Amino acid sequence: MDRARLRRLLGDVRRGRLSPAEAFEALTTLPFETVGDATVDHHRGLRQHLPEVILCEGKTTAQCVAIARAIVARSGRCLATRAKEPQAHALVEAFGADALWNETARTVVLEARGPRGRVSRGGARRVGGRGRGGSVLVVSAGTSDAPVAEEAVVTLEFMGVPVTRVSDAGVAGIHRLLSHLPVLREASAVVVVAGMEGALASVVGGLTDRPVVAVPTSVGYGASFGGVAALLGMLNACAAGVTVVNIDNGFGAGYAAGVIAGQSRPKRKSK
Repeated sequence: MDRARLRRLLGDVRRGRLSPAEAFEALTTLPFETVGDATVDHHRGLRQHLPEVILCEGKTTAQCVAIARAIVARSGRCLATRAKEPQAHALVEAFGADALWNETARTVVLEARGPRGRVSRGGARRVGGRGRGGSVLVVSAGTSDAPVAEEAVVTLEFMGVPVTRVSDAGVAGIHRLLSHLPVLREASAVVVVAGMEGALASVVGGLTDRPVVAVPTSVGYGASFGGVAALLGMLNACAAGVTVVNIDNGFGAGYAAGVIAGQSRPKRKSK
């Protein structure tokens, strides 16, 4: 249940299209519902910007499908992250045309009246309406960072936030990033995804006055310590306005940037 669905429900009661008893029945599982070993939070969409998101990691395929059914039944839509191939196939099979699997991002978007289900090898289609606020730019340092960057992109699309990508623009070839300065400065917020030493976040932070949400990835050689080197590098960024989420947390970065964009006005393009 989200704000829009609750307003429609209450509006239907007011107009006589729905009886109070029918409305009460629709609200019986609020604020939460027990689904097997899980307790699904149906109030999440009322309190925050999205219904509860499924982290498939550590869950069985059956648990993922059961939880998804419960969320979609009440919210009409659901985002599943870190889905392994068997989990993604099971969700696509269970929801058919209402499922969209982004193999790169390891996400499955479920929308009760959404786009035709298919396997997406790259970017997913935007889900829901366009945001009324600003936009977000997602910048990734290298091709190996694509899964985390795509997770951020899918999250933003699920929130209805306009998003643009700049891929493979790490500091080893900084001219690749500099060619995108106009779009970098027009975005309401920038998500920077980088592994190795994580220097890209400082560079981007020094080129724009927009908030920068940095995501260290676990990409790198031995001394990167599974992303710890990038995490520390980003935390120690000398550029102002850089905040950092956890290692490989593309969802968290996308969500935070989406909230910023939703509260921002689109930046006017300079003439």
